[in-house]
Amino acid sequence: MNNAEKNSYVKNRMLTALLELIDKQTFEEISISQLVEEAGVGRASFYRNYNSKEDILRQEATRLMEEYQSLYQNDDPQNMSVKIIHLLDFYKDHSEFYCALYKAGLSNMIQDTFISSAEITDELPNAAAYVKSAFAYLTYGWVIEWIKRGMQESGTELAAMFAGMEQMK
Repeated sequence: MNNAEKNSYVKNRMLTALLELIDKQTFEEISISQLVEEAGVGRASFYRNYNSKEDILRQEATRLMEEYQSLYQNDDPQNMSVKIIHLLDFYKDHSEFYCALYKAGLSNMIQDTFISSAEITDELPNAAAYVKSAFAYLTYGWVIEWIKRGMQESGTELAAMFAGMEQMK
């Protein structure tokens, strides 16, 4: 294996091990020693790639948001229902990771990816920045509640549920 392949292997092993450990115990209880042992990699490999356990999860959260944006970059930006369905389906496809973040008490990483993906810049007019911010926080709250409830519905089912609520008004 070349260096890039070795780094990719180590990162994959660390993420897999951390997700497995989070399923068995609290995030705070997981030590770096325990993590590297579970991953089957050396302690030096951990510190070559990360500063903390949180870094493993933060990097994966960022990678997943970039993957989502790449997959759905051609969605019509005006069609919010399609964007939301795709987002929720993507989260469901990666539910093991997002549920682990929630269980570890690190749902702020989900929030951070929503805020950064909203692309709120100082150059935006105030009204546009406020709308983007409101949508990002609303979606974050929605996703967190969905995670808490076990992510039972698909994105399409959730959209239909909300469409039904709109018709009830």
